[in-house]
Amino acid sequence: MNWGYKILVVYSLFIAGILFLVYKSSIQKMDLVTTDYYGKELKFQEQIDEIKRADALSENVQYEIKSNQLLIKFPKDFSGKKITGTAELYCPADENKDVKRNISLQDTLLTMPITSANKGLHELHILWSVDSVKYYFEKKIII
Repeated sequence: MNWGYKILVVYSLFIAGILFLVYKSSIQKMDLVTTDYYGKELKFQEQIDEIKRADALSENVQYEIKSNQLLIKFPKDFSGKKITGTAELYCPADENKDVKRNISLQDTLLTMPITSANKGLHELHILWSVDSVKYYFEKKIII
């Protein structure tokens, strides 16, 4: 085999490799972080204020994973008060793994069920309101 055929084989393998990578990247699932990213960006200052109010509490929101449940404990500042809002387990890799739950409780303990499909990295987002004052907590967790 002369040099011309060897060069042709190398170029052919290179082109086949590039075409294979283009094919693999075209079938890769790409979820956006959120569908309404512009609207969320405009409300970001409100979220910063909510985070500052949550940080100013006597203690942080505590969480624990026990027997396929996520236990969320709100600070003692809210004992006996009505807590309303939302709690979300957000999975950055797959929106089908997201779990969202509305909060409406008098106690400071909230439970969220976790299935075996929810394994991996998640972000815990909790937005709650007590006496019409909003608070926000965010933490990355691994389930």
